Order: sequence, then C-alpha cells, then structure tokens
Amino acid sequence: MKDDLARLIDWIDAGGMSRRGFLGRASAFGLAAALGSAVLPGQARAEEPKKGGILKIGLGGGESTDALDPGLADGPAAFNVNRQWGDCIIDVSAEKELQPRLAESFDSNEDSTVWTFKIRKGVKFHDGSEMTVDDVVATFKRHSDENAKSGAYGIMQGIKEISGDGENVVFTLSTPNADLPYLLADYHLIVQPKGGVDNPNAGIGTGPYKVKSAEPGVRYVFEKNADDWDATRGHYDGVEFLIINDTTARTAALQSGQVHAINRVDPKVAKLLSRAPGVQVKSVAGPGHYVFIMHCDKAPFDNNDLRLALKYAINRQELVDKILDGFGSVGNDVPINSSYPLFDEALPQREFSLEKAAEHYKKSGHDGSPIELIVADGAFPGAVDAAALFQASATQAGIPLVIKRVPDDGYWSDVWNVKPFCASYWGGRPVQDQMYSTAYLSTADWNDTKFKNAEFDELILAARGETDEAKRKEMYAKATTILWETGGVICPMFNDFVDGVSETIVGWVDDPNLELMNGFISSKTWFA
Repeated sequence: MKDDLARLIDWIDAGGMSRRGFLGRASAFGLAAALGSAVLPGQARAEEPKKGGILKIGLGGGESTDALDPGLADGPAAFNVNRQWGDCIIDVSAEKELQPRLAESFDSNEDSTVWTFKIRKGVKFHDGSEMTVDDVVATFKRHSDENAKSGAYGIMQGIKEISGDGENVVFTLSTPNADLPYLLADYHLIVQPKGGVDNPNAGIGTGPYKVKSAEPGVRYVFEKNADDWDATRGHYDGVEFLIINDTTARTAALQSGQVHAINRVDPKVAKLLSRAPGVQVKSVAGPGHYVFIMHCDKAPFDNNDLRLALKYAINRQELVDKILDGFGSVGNDVPINSSYPLFDEALPQREFSLEKAAEHYKKSGHDGSPIELIVADGAFPGAVDAAALFQASATQAGIPLVIKRVPDDGYWSDVWNVKPFCASYWGGRPVQDQMYSTAYLSTADWNDTKFKNAEFDELILAARGETDEAKRKEMYAKATTILWETGGVICPMFNDFVDGVSETIVGWVDDPNLELMNGFISSKTWFA
C-alpha cells in the first residue's frame, strides 16, 4: 500500500491530476483516510506534536442562552464549543478539500441523485456506546425536521430519503446535487447517539474532548477523550473556554497569559497587538461577512425602494477603512465573494450614492418615521461604530435611521432572526449552494432576511444538479443578481478572520473557513 501511495503522489506532482481532483477520487475510494496528513504535497509535518497541558481560549460571542444542541449553534461560542465534543461525517479542509471523517469514504451515482457514505467502524461515543449507521441516519433525520429548528434545515430540504444500508448511509435526493458532501460538512450536523432526538443538549459525541462542565455565557471545561478514534488530533489534556465578550478584556487576557488564544480580535487594535511580546495575530481572508439585515416581509422593509435607499446610503469603503482597518474587503449586498467557486465577476459593484439613496427613499413613500436599526457590540467587531457611520451617511440622504443599542446577552436569541432590522454576521460556507440554502432559500429556517423569491429558489435548486460548469455559473449569476436587486441583506464588507494566539502554540494553519482554524485549534495544535 505504501509503495502504491508513493507512486500516486509522484503522479500528482508530475501533473497527473489536480489536488482537488485527486482528493475527490481518493474520498470516493476511501484512500483519503489511509493517506493521513503527512503524505500529500505541501502537507508534511514540521515536527511531531507534543502531548499535554490545558489550552485556554477566550471567546467573544457567547450568551447565557447558548445550548449544546448543535442544530441551535448560532454564535461563535456555541460553534467552537461543539467542535470540541462533536464530529461530522465530512470536513472541509483549509484548502477547501473534502475530508472523510465519521464517513471513511463516499460516492454517488452518475447523476448525483444518490449518495452513499460508508460509515467508519469502531467509533465510540463519549458515553461508551458504539456509533452505528442508525445513529447517523437519526442525526440527519432530526435536522431535516422543521420542529428541530436546526440551522442546517435549509440544506436538508433537497434530500428525499435518508436510509441505512449495511455499513452505509444512503441519501436519495429530490434533484441532483454534486455539492452534497460539502453541505453535509455543515457544523450543525454533528453525529449524536440516536441522532440526539432524546436529548440534543447532552453534549455527547465522538470528538477529541468530552464536556466536563458547561456554564453558558461563562465557562466551558473539556477533558481529553481517551477513546478518541482519531489518534492524530487532540494533543492537550484538556481545553477551557472563558466567555469574554468585552473586546478589551479579551485582548488583555491574551496579553497577560490568562488565555492562550482569542477569537474576534478588533481590527482596530490588531496591528498594535501583533507587536506585543509573546503574541501572534493570525489573519486570513475568506467568506465571512458583516451585514445589516432587513426582513423583506415586514414594513417598512417590504418596500424594495426603501431597501435600495438604505443600500445606497452606506459607504462601504469607509467601513472597510475605519472598522476593519484593512482586514477585509468591500461587500456588494450579496453573501458571495471571490473566495467561492463560480463567483460572478460581472456583477456590478453597488457604489455609495447619497443621490440614489434619496431618490429611492422618496420613491418608497415612507412616512418619515424613525427607522430603527438594532445593534450590539457582539453582533460583529466594531458593529456599534459601523452602525453610527451608517446612520451618519443615511441622515445625509434624508433617511431617518436611528440606532438602538442592546446588550450582547440574548442578542442571537431575541434580536437576530426575530427583529426586522439588525446587525449580524455570517462566517460563510465552502460553496454557494450551502450559503444560499442555509440563509436565502424560502424554506431555510435561518433565512434571516425573510427573502422569498420563487425564481431564485428554482435557480439554486437547478444549479445543484447542473454538471456543465459554465451553465451552473450562469445560474448562480442570475440568482445572485435577483438577490442583489431585491434582497434584504446590506453587506458592506467581507471580514478577515482575525485571531490572537500565544507564541507557545505550535501547529497553527490558516483556515479561511471560519475563526480559530475553523474551530479546530484545540484538535490540531499543541504547546511548544
């Protein structure tokens, strides 16, 4: 086997197949697991990981209302917490390649309407029970149930049937979808005993660390999973998360050595922090974006001219300069940027225009009453300052925008996806179908702009099964244009993921998927 793999690597290096193509084939035939992390070109480890120690991380974006139910993970703390104890059947690497996890291989029929995932054997849950195909099937069925209120509900809608077949889980789709494995890597889809139906908040999974204690909004403690099925990860004896929502306090905790890493470094202090002794600032561009979201089905935002007035009234470049301090790029009122495959370069950039903002505001017939934008410090780094800049430019256009500042605690449960106009953020997704299916399809539970457009839905569903890349790109371009013209999202900027890390941490890899190495900092790093 080793000789065969060596010859295969030589062939790749010689140009026999792209790395993406190789990994796709390797996944289908179960080779990726055998290859491990050290044999692919450019992936050799610099040194062997050291074991031991307690990794302490300061997290912003935690609330007292956070749950361990992975389907309800709607903020940074919940996302990072669930990465400790849970696994998905597929992961997406820092290079945007598919990595088999609890599924050791996968394949599809010719038209991508039936996908088969071979489930790994010998994997134990933290309660000592062995993971079975039935557990995997039950997990996906739970997230397909509207009553579960799962963040993955939107991406599960194209699946007609989920069944077990011996050692395999089989997904039969309503329409073809070549990107299904990417969708199943969604961080909400953690495999739980019996699917988590009986107790979704148990925090029992197959991940590298076990939940020892959980105080939402305060502190989480994890201990090493001695029975971890993957011996290449989880090098610490334990992990501790401290919820520190105040940006200044979180930064001070890193500088003082109270914690070894923090998320959501304020871009305005990132350059200064990078000069602090013993600290590194890690910044990586990706699909993350900061937004102001309007509910398209609630007055006054059910008027597209009013929505356009607000879109033209925001100075995107000013926000990138003053809020991100260069750690990001200008947005264009859609959730897709050039980090996505099949990105539409031809979409016009919406420019700041007080004249057009005033024109659309007048055309909307709005009565002049205050338009309330709700914001909290924890909505995204610099959210309150960004809202103030937005208010100032909107006022110049004659738009009566007012800001209501609320506490961080309860923001993601009581404001986001509830109130008609608020600040928010999205970490993005690996492929367009997943981003759109999660947040913009009419059926998506996390459609936080309440955007409903039949033509848009049809284009996204049709693009899933289109094998001609040019035609597929054209479909995404049409769908994106519809959203750009009529949607409820104001996307002024795409943010870099900016984390602070102690120099005692070894093994860091820039991952554009999400913050803190896509949540895998505790799995893949170790102490020097």
